[in-house]
Amino acid sequence: MFASLDPVVLARIQFAANITFHILFPTISISLGWVLLFFKLRYGKTGDESWMAAYRVWVKIFALTFALGVVSGITMSFQFGTNWPGYMETVGNIAGPLLAYEVLTAFFLEATFLGIMLFGMRRVSNRTHTIATLLVAGGTTLSAFWILALNSWMQTPAGFEMIDGRAHVTSWLEVIFNPSFPYRLTHMLLASGLTVAFLLAGVSAYRWLRGDRGRDVIHSMRTGVVLAAILIPLQIVAGDLHGLNTLHHQPAKIAAMEGIWKTEKGAPAVLFGIPNARTQTNDFEIAIPKLASLYLAHDLDGEIRGIDAFPDRHPPVAPLFFAFRIMVGVGLLMLAVSWIGAWQFRQRGEPAPWMARALVAMTFSGWVALVAGWYVTEIGRQPYLVYGVLTTAQAASKVPAAMIGSTLAMYLTLYLALIVAYISVVFHLARKAGTPAEDAPEAPAAVQTPQPVLPGQPRSKS
Repeated sequence: MFASLDPVVLARIQFAANITFHILFPTISISLGWVLLFFKLRYGKTGDESWMAAYRVWVKIFALTFALGVVSGITMSFQFGTNWPGYMETVGNIAGPLLAYEVLTAFFLEATFLGIMLFGMRRVSNRTHTIATLLVAGGTTLSAFWILALNSWMQTPAGFEMIDGRAHVTSWLEVIFNPSFPYRLTHMLLASGLTVAFLLAGVSAYRWLRGDRGRDVIHSMRTGVVLAAILIPLQIVAGDLHGLNTLHHQPAKIAAMEGIWKTEKGAPAVLFGIPNARTQTNDFEIAIPKLASLYLAHDLDGEIRGIDAFPDRHPPVAPLFFAFRIMVGVGLLMLAVSWIGAWQFRQRGEPAPWMARALVAMTFSGWVALVAGWYVTEIGRQPYLVYGVLTTAQAASKVPAAMIGSTLAMYLTLYLALIVAYISVVFHLARKAGTPAEDAPEAPAAVQTPQPVLPGQPRSKS
């Protein structure tokens, strides 16, 4: 079945499947750790037990997410040796240390203090537990720092020289802080924040629609909506700056994203079309004249290089064209939903039922935008694995297509099952959170103080 297919294409699809599955979970854990810290700090400042109730619900989701991220990351790393031996052989002097720094400085930090977060709530002081939460959150962000440093270097390599076909570092500062790194790191961290914001708001809205109107539900939902309303304008600005940086360093990627086939002045912004590689045009095109030149060159008559300027070194147009529009479209939807939701919270203290249903529908919208944006980044680098240094074909192994295809089928089956299981468990935890056993507050040991009990209110456990 797979024997007649190109093994390099199959290897690319297999790695894409692995990275697509893996990236879903670190994207949540990176920002969810900081949200958990916010819940702890609010509890410490106000003494309001509902903040701790929110913490207890979401720390379980954090633990589940962290576990799947670790497992999928290990599986993905094996493929450097099995499917892409030329990668480590050529740039291992750079990739190896960066990956090692991520494990030594970030993963160990997260894994060590995660145990205190999960099991030390009643065994250590509130301050110690809060510090553990801070260190886990910092570890997730530090992990993103190192991984994005490597990925950015693959897009805009710097600080190295080639000796006998192998990359050797001349400046680690230039390797880490390569030309695209600040933009990619900012864009990714904001994407993580938006993913968590809508997950937080969507799951809380689900509980709210089921009749769970506890203060912890309102706190979580408001936090998600307000966080999204703040972050999405920042993401739009960061995305624009990132696009200008990409135009400078990877103009072929921008040409494919925009669907610009011919180099021209006053290039239009293509709102819709179906890229046709055979005719090098966009079928059924709907475009706004000169707009692309305006936002890319900041000049209505600015020249934008098209695909024709890169006859032998350009990525496939259609995947980038559609993925970019999916990312932007979901982003604009996020903007509308979060701003309307924030306005409703400001006016009435809770969402309208239709808004709550919209938030539930948007629960995993961050994943959609994230994967679309990641495909733009990674497919847009083709035909290179390390831009201008190492092509994908040069790095590929000699593993037969049939073997790659069979493992690909197993990966896809397993990943589909795990995604369904993950989403099911998240909503199971949401439903379980509304039961009396979950609602009963449990304060950390050092801050357990008697609280006044109102009629009908459950007593705190002690």
